[in-house]
Amino acid sequence: MAGPAELSARLVERLAEAGDIGPGWREPFDTVLRHRFIPDTVWVPEQDRLVPVRRGDDEDAWLELCYADDYVITQVDDGALSGHEVTSSASRPDVVAQMLTALQAEPGMSVLEIGTGTGWNAALLAERLGSGRVVSVEVDPALAGRARRVLREAGHRVTVVTGDGALGHRPAAPFDRVIATAAVKRVPPAWAAQTRPGGRVLVPWATDFHNGALVSFLVSGDGTMRGRIVGNVAFMLVREQRGKRVLLARDVRHEAQARESSTCLHPYDVLGEYDVSLAIGLKVPRCKPIVEHHGPGAYTLWLVDPWSGSWARLDHEPGAERFPVRQYGERDLWQEVADAHRWWDALGRPAAGRWGLTVTPDDQYVWLDAEEQRIG
Repeated sequence: MAGPAELSARLVERLAEAGDIGPGWREPFDTVLRHRFIPDTVWVPEQDRLVPVRRGDDEDAWLELCYADDYVITQVDDGALSGHEVTSSASRPDVVAQMLTALQAEPGMSVLEIGTGTGWNAALLAERLGSGRVVSVEVDPALAGRARRVLREAGHRVTVVTGDGALGHRPAAPFDRVIATAAVKRVPPAWAAQTRPGGRVLVPWATDFHNGALVSFLVSGDGTMRGRIVGNVAFMLVREQRGKRVLLARDVRHEAQARESSTCLHPYDVLGEYDVSLAIGLKVPRCKPIVEHHGPGAYTLWLVDPWSGSWARLDHEPGAERFPVRQYGERDLWQEVADAHRWWDALGRPAAGRWGLTVTPDDQYVWLDAEEQRIG
């Protein structure tokens, strides 16, 4: 198997050929080798659990994961190692490259990074912007400590702060740029307050229904930031905004009391396309979708509100034109989703790039095309 340098060169060449690496970023990607920041134990999904892959057991398999154009699971269960839930990962290299390009950061600028993780993203920033220009905040003490050590050993002068990223890092403010590597539902106003007027804040933004919107904000002098969706990226939520995890065995109850109906609206039409699932997430709060596969073309779409105990299920069979729906609880979740789909359709099926988000020190709201067209 090829060594790390060759594997890295191949990965960077793939990113460059795909157009993911923006002007000025090729040299940092050539210089900062990803495997130096990946822990010696990572995790891979296997059926319904997460299985460790240890560098000491199979270095070739570990290196292959480090240099695949995919995310690498670096922590489970906040470090408890029980293998149930992913709680930290090294982002896909193409997503890292696209976000760094979208940040529009130039040498000499100061950057606040929210979510240090492995430290690879911070190292890329430091390589391009210069020594001492990057502050990175990580809520997990173990992750912060490891990243601090690895960055120092690799020769990158980055200030790694252990703390709540939602608060930013006021002692080093103001920053020219802020970049978050964890998703939020509510964008912390502290990020705008700690950014110079005219600066940029880049944030993965999520709803309960949809995780995948990258918003680029410009900050004004009054601490307001206004932005549009500029990309499709999915990140884990910051810890304080995770909300409730859905477990079907726990949250789907009283099936015998469910209300029965049917629909001709295909489940793919509400979940399968980025633009529509994004729009539905704007209108239907506290609704988490889960797809449960049963065989070739057969699956169940679950919609679950773990806060109220409401749920809905739609069963799909290949070739069917109508689909049975069962719902339980104080909410008719499938009806809410279907209504949101009709709302999106009536708007002319707007694509993601037409949505905008404004964050003030006291409020956050979504708009379509122009800030005056606020979505309630």
